[in-house]
Amino acid sequence: MDQQYSAMRSNVSMLGKLLGDTIKDALGEDILDKVESIRKLSKSSRAGNKAQRQALLKTLQNLSNDELLPVARAFNQFLNLANVAEQYYSISPHGEASSNPEVLANLFTRLKEKRFTKKVITKAIDELSIELVLTAHPTEIARRTLIHKLIEVNSCLAQLDHDDLVDYERNNIMRRLRQLIAQCWHTDEIRKNRPTPIDEAKWGFTVVENSLWEGVPAFLRELNEQLETSLAINLPVDTDLIRFTSWMGGDRDGNPFVTAAVTQEALLLSRWKAAELFLADIQILVSELSMSEATPELRQLAGGDDIDEPYRQIAKGLRSRLRNTLDYLDSCIKGEKVLPPEDYLYDNQQLWQPLYTCYQSLIACGMPIIANGQLLDTLRRIRCFGLQLVRIDIRQESSRHTDALAELLHYLELGDYKNWSEEEKQTFLLSELSSKRPLCPKNWQPSAETQEVLATCQVIADSPADAIAAYVISMAKVPSDVLAVKLLLKESGCSLKLPVVPLFETLDDLNNAESVMQKLLTIPWYREIIDDKQMVMIGYSDSAKDAGVMAASWAQYCAQEALIKLCDKEKVKLTLFHGRGGTVGRGGAPAHSALLSQPPGSLKGGLRATEQGEMIRFKYGLPQVTMSSLFIYTSAILEANLLPPPEPKPEWRAVMEILSDISCNMYRDYVCQQPDFVPYFRAATPELELAKLPLGSRPTKRRQDGGVETLRAIPWIFAWSQNRLMLPAWLGAGAALQHVIDSGMKSVLDDMWHDWPFFKTRIAMLEMVFAKADLWLAEYYDQRLVEKRLWPLGKELRQQLAQDINSVLAISKDKTLMADLPWIAESVALRNVYTDPLNVLQAELLHRSRQQQQPDPYIEQALMVTIAGIAAGMRNTG
Repeated sequence: MDQQYSAMRSNVSMLGKLLGDTIKDALGEDILDKVESIRKLSKSSRAGNKAQRQALLKTLQNLSNDELLPVARAFNQFLNLANVAEQYYSISPHGEASSNPEVLANLFTRLKEKRFTKKVITKAIDELSIELVLTAHPTEIARRTLIHKLIEVNSCLAQLDHDDLVDYERNNIMRRLRQLIAQCWHTDEIRKNRPTPIDEAKWGFTVVENSLWEGVPAFLRELNEQLETSLAINLPVDTDLIRFTSWMGGDRDGNPFVTAAVTQEALLLSRWKAAELFLADIQILVSELSMSEATPELRQLAGGDDIDEPYRQIAKGLRSRLRNTLDYLDSCIKGEKVLPPEDYLYDNQQLWQPLYTCYQSLIACGMPIIANGQLLDTLRRIRCFGLQLVRIDIRQESSRHTDALAELLHYLELGDYKNWSEEEKQTFLLSELSSKRPLCPKNWQPSAETQEVLATCQVIADSPADAIAAYVISMAKVPSDVLAVKLLLKESGCSLKLPVVPLFETLDDLNNAESVMQKLLTIPWYREIIDDKQMVMIGYSDSAKDAGVMAASWAQYCAQEALIKLCDKEKVKLTLFHGRGGTVGRGGAPAHSALLSQPPGSLKGGLRATEQGEMIRFKYGLPQVTMSSLFIYTSAILEANLLPPPEPKPEWRAVMEILSDISCNMYRDYVCQQPDFVPYFRAATPELELAKLPLGSRPTKRRQDGGVETLRAIPWIFAWSQNRLMLPAWLGAGAALQHVIDSGMKSVLDDMWHDWPFFKTRIAMLEMVFAKADLWLAEYYDQRLVEKRLWPLGKELRQQLAQDINSVLAISKDKTLMADLPWIAESVALRNVYTDPLNVLQAELLHRSRQQQQPDPYIEQALMVTIAGIAAGMRNTG
């Protein structure tokens, strides 16, 4: 293994040396010697040398206030650079993902061996649908300016990855690397101000511009080559198997800063960025499409037979229209009252049809090599992104709609809506939905909260076609939650065809999901309006926060399974929308295994899933990484649909019910019942300090006056990842497994582990969590930060963690964690040497900070840097 990863380790060492030189130049040799000494002590400590571990603790505890920030910054930057080296290795032609395209070819070979016909495989490919929803969930610590510099570092590593470089070429690349690392060092890691929702939206557009815009067509080209080679078929030119949507600027659940005006601005900015990107594409086509031979249809479109360069003529016309469109959108963004120009591009067909006619003409005239170049890439971008760039989901909490309707009905003296039964609410809503008259009076002056709900619906109604993807209702519990949104949208003049998506989040809501949807699908009006298509969102984070990961994952599985069977029975096409995060506590897992662990049939309606926080950067931050991620998704979806996992056996279900009950009871006993738990949580983790970190626009709590129960799932998990106890991602699961083992059912667990991808993935996810958890560091946080009367609770939790590790290893029959995932194990080990000092330093900084009457800005800044560094070390923090 050491030899396998030697190139990556070599890059880590080189980048670390360059960072060391930068630190020496900036702060002198003494600080560099201190940092290097700490790194060596950390490496020895991680190898098990207890004397060196004590020396590490003593060294970090004795740092002066002046040394705290430089040391914290050094290890934070080490981790950022180690992550870059790891990311490059994942896309290097000599690295881990060098064979990603072959993954699909290997799948096709397996399908042929199992005697799948070309017709069946082709149908599965035609039905492929991947929609990835970029969210602004606040777990991306790194500033955009630093991300750009780190992308440039990655580019330098790619340039160095050649055996034929001459000395001056290598010297130039190394000079550029030194410049970039110096720029990183002399740039503040932490944002000074919390980003606005518009800042977040712009960050999303930057991901599209810098990576997805190139990565998606490149993926489709490579996918087409695989299909040609393996099956002698081609992707249609108009394929739209990849779509991107965004919650940035649309997710108002618990975020008072996302308003109707913000959503309107985000929509305008998205169209402006799309026009700018397409203008650059068209400019290239103006330069390239100088051919004269063309079909009569194209010549007519270009203006007649006397046009010498008809393709260029059409491209120039589109260039002019895009420029005018950009000018108009720019005026709108500035708030100017202007009319759109006559040639304003508002519909994708206006861009698609002329270019597709050019494509058909080039093919007909024997120039497919030209047609399938830049022109095809642009056509694919129109289908994937379009003039809206990314569609926006609107998300709002169900009670906001209830409150708005209650206020309206009170004004109209129609009754107390909130206190009506569910049947009464449905009767009223369906009556109004079928009515041709408006419900809202023109002279009504609602409260600010209700006006905001109505204004959001109006923005949706006024938006161009295909700009809004769906309306997601968080905390959906009953059918009237869906019908209420339908009515509010109707009142605004919005098409009732817009998907309204219930999000089932808590354990109870997941268990009731089938019942809610069954009642909805039996309503004739509703069935007619949805055209036999239904989207349902499955919540991962709140269910895990509510019941623990084992109970939540089983409830998610059962809810999906029940919904699939219900929709099959009702002949409704179901799309399951997975609200996953990056960390295990929020449904995170390696994409391929996560998709194959879903119930059979769960991907028949395509994949729709959230991509959150720092995981967007790690999975889509570079075009090559985008290609790799999309190949993983594509192969997993095809495999899940054509070679579905087995239905769980009755005895497997029985064991999962036991595991769910025991783990949930244990989790809730600690989190909800033990009076010492909340004080312990707030002392042993930087939960309270996290609120000071300007991560995202959304508040960390749903209600600012509430306790831990109101804390959002992301900061809840983020805080526990900082002190390395990782509690939400394992509490209850291992104890439940051990109970089943002790009850004599080990053979059933073995059977589940060998033959059921769902269960095997659960075990693999626990192993990943345990590999990132650390008992001695968690204990050190207790000793440094927690009052002694609470120490027994921390000791009890650590003992439980140690027992759980043994229980999981007994099932996987491995001697070490993640033995069958060496790449991830190596990745974790690589970063631990740099993360450990930051953990010790963070505990020391928290200790000093909490002793002060007045906060010391220097200590506060160093503390924020350790939070950022540990997040970089843990990678999937939210």
